[in-house]
Amino acid sequence: MAGQDEGAPQRGGRLFGVGVGPGDPELLTLKATRAIADADVVAYPSARHGRSVARRIAAPYLRADHLEVLLRFPVTTELTEHPGGYEVALCEFYDAASEELAEHLAAGRDVAILCEGDPFFYGSYMYFHERLATRFETTVIPAVTAFSAAAAAAGRPLVKRDDVFMALPGTLPAQTLARHLASADAAVVMKLGRTFPKVREAAEQAGVAERAVYVERASSSEQRLAPLREVEHDVPYMSLVLVPTDQHASAPAEGARREHEARRPRPGSVAVVGLGPAGPDWLTPEARAELAAADALVGYATYLARVPARVGQDRHGSDNRVEADRARHALELAAAGARIAVVSSGDPGIFAMASAVLEQLEGAAFDGVEVRVVPGLSAMQAAASRVGAPLGHDFAVVSLSDVLKPWEVIERRLDAIAAADLALAIYNPASRTRRTQLEAARAVLLRHRDPETPVVVARAVGAAEESIAVTTLGGFPAEQVDMRTLLLVGSSTTRVIARHGRPPQVYTPRRYPA
Repeated sequence: MAGQDEGAPQRGGRLFGVGVGPGDPELLTLKATRAIADADVVAYPSARHGRSVARRIAAPYLRADHLEVLLRFPVTTELTEHPGGYEVALCEFYDAASEELAEHLAAGRDVAILCEGDPFFYGSYMYFHERLATRFETTVIPAVTAFSAAAAAAGRPLVKRDDVFMALPGTLPAQTLARHLASADAAVVMKLGRTFPKVREAAEQAGVAERAVYVERASSSEQRLAPLREVEHDVPYMSLVLVPTDQHASAPAEGARREHEARRPRPGSVAVVGLGPAGPDWLTPEARAELAAADALVGYATYLARVPARVGQDRHGSDNRVEADRARHALELAAAGARIAVVSSGDPGIFAMASAVLEQLEGAAFDGVEVRVVPGLSAMQAAASRVGAPLGHDFAVVSLSDVLKPWEVIERRLDAIAAADLALAIYNPASRTRRTQLEAARAVLLRHRDPETPVVVARAVGAAEESIAVTTLGGFPAEQVDMRTLLLVGSSTTRVIARHGRPPQVYTPRRYPA
């Protein structure tokens, strides 16, 4: 428009993004009903079948002389043959539909775009807003959300006090859904339909399926509720899974009584949790759930730093050399009634904190404390996966640290393993103060192994500085090995497959020669 600043709204009709709520026409706000009644043009979305849920909700407030515009989506949840795919097909639709509405607005007509639920909560209106709000005077009218109506219908308080609430789309990967469901106090999962089996499985993995509620078409005449575990059939897109807070809201007197009971000493629990070798992608859903549910985390400070901080959750970090003290501290906290997670890198049962905790449990006054071990992906599994299957047949695992056992014992075990022709995973191969043991171990193995035996030198697996090298028993650089390194030594049958332009693959055949 001539003389108008770039980006300023054009003169003309007004645009209203009207949230019509979840389904019940009586849940529309007064402001929404006025905007609909006063508009010249009422636009509403529908799938390709042409039936609009938004129009059906708003029908009592439409005038006979309204100019109605059906915004028919070319694709919703089904597949598309559009050459640009789903995203491009929808983008072209929003572009064209927005221009159609812009013609009405430019002609001075007020346009109300109806949107199921709230316009800015997974609402289709927001895509029209992006294209039109900078060009025309715009008002967005919020509405009752589907999850609010679902909670009311279920009679289940959604969140209370300091609860953390999450809204999740069912289109997320199953592991991501499980992780979020485990960490939140309450949640809602939207966008079901074909995603429902995955969402249900994620709820089971996260440990929230027992209290989860399935709600279909909340507040409408077709509303349906059921415990999540009782829903086995296909579900419509207009449904959700509600995960309310784990504890019901209570009256002040009852709440005070519960708080008093909570302050009384009671036996707690300790979960020794394996974090995997590095990073969140290596963490199992079970481990995520335990970390999220714990009152406090205990562990080596470096490993604790890998767990995101959570409001209200205490953290007790310590040096790596005080495992016994750390284990006892965790048990003492649990004996006072706390739910404790002891974090451990890799798998807690392999040269890690599970044994340390159980050592302190034995013979001590912690009979009432429940101790569980939550497994994690071990460093040797992660390292082996980077090159193929070097541990594909019988293998042994040894730590070269002689801090807690004599070197003579380590040497005897290495000799026996080499003589038995087992593949070998070596933990703790060297540190700043232990530099001679690795060369001594190599010498023991070479009594029985060819110097050309394949060796995988894996350092910082899963971290940004990860390095993997395939070398030989006689040739690997011992001076470059440290505590972040794990060695995989092959047996006499271990093979290396050279790949042109790609890293080599290493495997130990499943069949051993007669």
